[in-house]
Amino acid sequence: MKAIVLKTFGGIEQLSYEEIEKPEIKANEVLIQVKALSINPVDVKVRNRQAPLAEDLARYQPLILGWDISGEIIEKGAVVTQFAIGDEVFGMVNFPGHGRGYAEYVAASADQLALKPQHITHTEAAASTLAALTAWQAFDSYGKLRPTDRVLIHAASGGVGHFAVQIAKYIGAHVIATASAANKDFVLGLGADEYIDYRSTAFEKVLQPVDFVLEAIGGVNFQKSVQVLKPFGTIVTLPSGYTEADVWKAQEKQLHACYFMSVYSNGDDMRTIASLLEKGGLKPYISHIFEFDELGKAHQQLETGRTVGKVVVKL
Repeated sequence: MKAIVLKTFGGIEQLSYEEIEKPEIKANEVLIQVKALSINPVDVKVRNRQAPLAEDLARYQPLILGWDISGEIIEKGAVVTQFAIGDEVFGMVNFPGHGRGYAEYVAASADQLALKPQHITHTEAAASTLAALTAWQAFDSYGKLRPTDRVLIHAASGGVGHFAVQIAKYIGAHVIATASAANKDFVLGLGADEYIDYRSTAFEKVLQPVDFVLEAIGGVNFQKSVQVLKPFGTIVTLPSGYTEADVWKAQEKQLHACYFMSVYSNGDDMRTIASLLEKGGLKPYISHIFEFDELGKAHQQLETGRTVGKVVVKL
């Protein structure tokens, strides 16, 4: 089968297009013929050895990155009962772990997948995996967003952010979104109730206290976000870095401060995402689609730091 192997950590030149053996499945797994996959900042950070996960993956040869896939089941293990051969499924597989998603065929645990809604394309399904799960788990597992809450979502035009706005609105919260001026109409179109240009406006000086913050930037932005939270409010921060001093300040304000250490593969949560897609409560925005042999270009696009929505690769 065709696969893109990371020869060693470094630049995109280390991504090598190769022919390797098709994976064998375990009793609890299915073999998926991949139709589309999506990539995320973590893919780039692992490739550059800038993420802790890279150290865990260094022992694998061949090392194949990628966790977000959509495709068709062509084989299933002996104990798999929830899927049939021919089913179209999608999911974030084996995260954190060796996903092996940059490949024509992927072996995945059946309990990490969901049926793809019929009206959703494989590119749309692949886009609605890690980033969508991150937003859902931030609001449902790490924090509990309530319909009456005022929530501040940073980087609202990004991969996680654009899903977070939609999910928060689906829950019923009042959404305040930060983004650049160029993306104002985009985030308001997602359903945000208020918009703040993070470049021209100090949000911590203009916002009335909020109940929940989804913080995706880190550093000073984390500190400023703490300032606008109500006592006993919730802040969930994506992996971006903050200091122990920041944590102490949050605790002094009696905040429920959470460090979102990692999104994790979960079939139940994937089925929730599938249901939201089916109902129209969630729609991925795909700004770039690349061919499989252009995967290096997809990485370069993410490295610009200016990607709106998601980047998808089709096979």
